[in-house]
Amino acid sequence: MSDPISYAGHEEHHMVHRIGWLRAAVLGANDGIVSTASLVVGFASASAGREDILLAGVAGLFAGAMSMAAGEYVSVSSQSDTERADLAKEAKALKTMPEEELEELANIYKARGVEPETAQQVAEQLMAKDPLKAHARDELGISEVVTARPVQAAVSSAASFSVGAALPLAAAAVSPLEYVAPAVVAASLASLALLGVVAARAGGAKKLRSVARVVVWGAAAMAVTALAGRLFGAVA
Repeated sequence: MSDPISYAGHEEHHMVHRIGWLRAAVLGANDGIVSTASLVVGFASASAGREDILLAGVAGLFAGAMSMAAGEYVSVSSQSDTERADLAKEAKALKTMPEEELEELANIYKARGVEPETAQQVAEQLMAKDPLKAHARDELGISEVVTARPVQAAVSSAASFSVGAALPLAAAAVSPLEYVAPAVVAASLASLALLGVVAARAGGAKKLRSVARVVVWGAAAMAVTALAGRLFGAVA
């Protein structure tokens, strides 16, 4: 459930505050399931032994988790650096050209349909309280809800990748060797469908669309890897 926002008895639940960690967690879990399952299915299709299959899967789990954490941290840090640079530029403009910045803020509200006089009053009141926050939110689109958080994104992505990767590995470990590939595919598709439901519920989105998206792309990735494993296994 999202944090409630209540005004005069009217309460709403929104999910946007979850964007920072939800995107990284869904991406990590999806990548963990698909990449590890594809790796395992590829090795199994190449007629590898169980030890080789599990070793490849475990190696993929650790490598993938670290790669996801590093990638998320670097990419989100870049976003955070850009946000800080823009805020610094805006803070300088507010000190050197406050009148121009006030007019700019008022024009933003006018463009959104607010009456000119009201827009001017709102801009003046917000500028008097916290001018940088007002410009960050309404001019730059930066707010506390969606601001970049590199560490949170990295941890969420690495943890969810590890959980996702563990599912096809578990299927590979318990199924008979000759049925490793179909067992991993079935377990992975079921896991992807569950992930789609959980992600849709956490984000307040439509479940069917979310499930179809992750299952179709996951199945395609595993099919391509299985074909590659079979071809290279036959060549070997």
